[in-house]
Amino acid sequence: MGWFLVGGAARCASAVDFVKDVKPILEQNCLSCHAGEDSDSGYDLSTKKAVFDSEYNEPMVVAGDPDASSLYTTMAADADSDELMPPADAGGPLDKKSIDTIRAWIAAGARWPASETLHPRAKPRDRSYTPDNRDLLEQIHAKIVEQSKRDASAKIAGYEEKIPRTGVVFEMKAIPGGEFSMGSPPTEVSRHDNEGPQAKVTISPFWMGAREVTWDEYEPFMVTTVERRKNGARKDYDPQRHTMVDAVSAPTAPYMEMSFGMGQSGYPAISMTQHAANKYCQWLSAQTGRFYRLPTEAEWEYACRAGSRSAYSFGDDPAKLSEYGWFYDNSGERYHKVGAKKPNAWGLYDMHGNVMEWTADQYLPDYFERVNKSAADPFMRPRTLYPRAVRGGGWDDDPENLRSAFRKGSDPIWKQQDPQLPKSIWYHTDAQWLGFRVVRPQRTPTVDEMDAFWNSASDLIK
Repeated sequence: MGWFLVGGAARCASAVDFVKDVKPILEQNCLSCHAGEDSDSGYDLSTKKAVFDSEYNEPMVVAGDPDASSLYTTMAADADSDELMPPADAGGPLDKKSIDTIRAWIAAGARWPASETLHPRAKPRDRSYTPDNRDLLEQIHAKIVEQSKRDASAKIAGYEEKIPRTGVVFEMKAIPGGEFSMGSPPTEVSRHDNEGPQAKVTISPFWMGAREVTWDEYEPFMVTTVERRKNGARKDYDPQRHTMVDAVSAPTAPYMEMSFGMGQSGYPAISMTQHAANKYCQWLSAQTGRFYRLPTEAEWEYACRAGSRSAYSFGDDPAKLSEYGWFYDNSGERYHKVGAKKPNAWGLYDMHGNVMEWTADQYLPDYFERVNKSAADPFMRPRTLYPRAVRGGGWDDDPENLRSAFRKGSDPIWKQQDPQLPKSIWYHTDAQWLGFRVVRPQRTPTVDEMDAFWNSASDLIK
């Protein structure tokens, strides 16, 4: 009979239950790479036969002998060992309690009920492991409240903002509040069913980026020398040394050159996930004390139309589209510097084409039924990771996809080239026509509203 220290408390080895204690550890940490006879690693942890039967490989578990069981010895390997499982870039090493549980289970005879087959599943999200949590939101909110008091007496007008950490300047245009008919009429050429029936929507005043976010603005957020966890938290975070800006989650290093040779300074940043764009907005807000976020679908279309009711902000004739945007016929199969074409009536460039733009909303095919013909500042808060709404069309699209009412949902296939398992939460490498621009609502948000926009994917990604 053996007794082992598990989580700091003496625990009888026989008390380890496979279904309750062991199965979650394996399914959440190992099965994404080790499931099925055809798994890339060559090791299958999904069935008792595969784990214990030497016909496949050396048995990964030798009942009663943890030190002869590779399942345990690879988990217990040094953090810098090549044998460590899961490897460091996949979340290893496991916590001591999990490793001790596996050891205790093997030592007690490694009972595995014959009926139990394992399947990969996501780990429960615990944001307490990152400084990017509720406390951080409250700190940033306090800064925004103080800044809003200083801004209260200022005239509502466009302005330029310098990003404190980089000195890069971007321009914001004041967008007046108002009511508009969202969606396209049944008579519009190339209209899709998901663009209506049209609804009367009221929009509160806000500011919107005059141009799409460029690499000059985004790359200092995306590329740093800081070592980060997969969730973007810096590994060396120390609240005594680091600021609230340092606490915001940021991308892990990209696995390839992300402009794909199309140009960097002055060109739109591309291929980021909506989560990455949201976190850029939080990073920007933490520095400036002003609440920046992605536009809602309604805000985006309202700003794109700029008071127009036609298919494009300049009218219905696609023959004029080359004056206002980059698309398949004139782009040369690449993006172009932002602001090179004519702006719309409210001074916004590239609302038609160049890169498609993220919005903050869940993509819903029945959006207009939910808006119910009349709404004020509608926002379809995301509940699932896919699909999320994008607008505007890009350099690889035909003219009909650049219409003001055109809408589309994101797709996991946009990560097809990503070689990582699980795939990165920061990059849509196959969406080289996808970027974003920021907005700033006039009204100061609550902490919960900030959380809804900046962390809409934080509990869903793995």
